[in-house]
Amino acid sequence: MATNGALHALLLLSDSALPLGSFAFSSGLESFLAHHKHNSASHRLQAFDHFLEHSVANIASTAIPYVVSGYHNPDSLEELDNDFDASTPCTVARRASISQGKALLAIWDRALRSSLSPSSSPESQRAGAALTAFSAALKTSKPDALGLQMNAHFPSLFGAVCCALSLPEHEATYLFLLNHAKTLLSAAVRASVLGPYQSQAVLASARLQGWIEASIASTAGGIGGKGGIAVEDAAVTVPPMDLWMGRHELLYSRIFNS
Repeated sequence: MATNGALHALLLLSDSALPLGSFAFSSGLESFLAHHKHNSASHRLQAFDHFLEHSVANIASTAIPYVVSGYHNPDSLEELDNDFDASTPCTVARRASISQGKALLAIWDRALRSSLSPSSSPESQRAGAALTAFSAALKTSKPDALGLQMNAHFPSLFGAVCCALSLPEHEATYLFLLNHAKTLLSAAVRASVLGPYQSQAVLASARLQGWIEASIASTAGGIGGKGGIAVEDAAVTVPPMDLWMGRHELLYSRIFNS
């Protein structure tokens, strides 16, 4: 059972009003719908159901190892940021990750950092100090000789923020995937794939909970993180996801940034 502080942090980070800008992204859904014409609403809904399942699995295999590593190794945020950038060749996906990562850092600086106190655990203090140092370094970062610089990708920063707010690891990974599902469902409602009540039914379903738990078990090792995969082994498990996201910019008209 989460402590009051951890529960409060869980509710804060799961709030759709958290200004991360995730509502501007569809994680490839808009491109997927544009490239797959469906004859009926039922076929369109069934296709979205498959897309959601595969998207959750794919974001887990590519991002959850970085969430977990950021949670346990906040002092390595700059290295994790560089590794995630190098392993994300899709420009659209990189842009979305950086945009949300910078927004999360701004929220940390302006709102969440003040929640730390001398009575916070050593792990929380360490993560908080690492986030503050990373944010300061990002503001003064300049491209090197190869044109490379700090980017502030979302996954590892999310893990570090969860650690700083004393959120248990399993809840942090579950929340990351649930927020991804919420973003996709919000995009689906605005794209007229399903209605608001249908969206809430999917969010409340045992099916979605099963997909999330299975993804955590295969990437983070489930509760306690035993048997999770390392960041070096993070990989795209659904290659078409990168294709749909990459082709998003080729759409004639768009309502989302990705």
